[in-house]
Amino acid sequence: MNERSGLVTIHGNPLTLLGKEVAVGDRAPEFTALNNDLDPVKLSAFKGKTCVLASVPSLDTPVCSVETRKFNEMVTQMGQDVVVLTLSMDLPFAQKRWCGANGIERVITLSDHREGEFGTAYGVLIKGLRLLARAVFVIDRGGAVRYTQLVGEATHEPDYEAVLQAVKAVA
Repeated sequence: MNERSGLVTIHGNPLTLLGKEVAVGDRAPEFTALNNDLDPVKLSAFKGKTCVLASVPSLDTPVCSVETRKFNEMVTQMGQDVVVLTLSMDLPFAQKRWCGANGIERVITLSDHREGEFGTAYGVLIKGLRLLARAVFVIDRGGAVRYTQLVGEATHEPDYEAVLQAVKAVA
């Protein structure tokens, strides 16, 4: 498995990411994750839509909570053919509980806990911790990666304005 070090930290401590780096222009890697009802969901299920893939370490942490709630608000500015998927290693039951408690209705949460398929396909699986690094990918309607943002410090939020501009450029 491909290992990449020195790209992200948590509280200043360096982490190693597993998987191949996904770059702008690449075909978006297919993956399967579980929705809140334990049903498998593939990225290809959203073919024809612009997809924002936001990976977070855990919805039950303050920064991840703020980020997901922010994307839930922002998706209304992105257009009808845009879907936001937030992926974490949280169990689907925990994701469902968290979404209900936080009024999340527009963001789709998916769990990568079983195989880490998304994490390794997109190069954001944190070695040793088995969590996902904070990152955002924008996938166009044709399935190409049009924007990537790997947040260097896991306790920081992504650049929301840059994500919004990337979505507007391709949506």
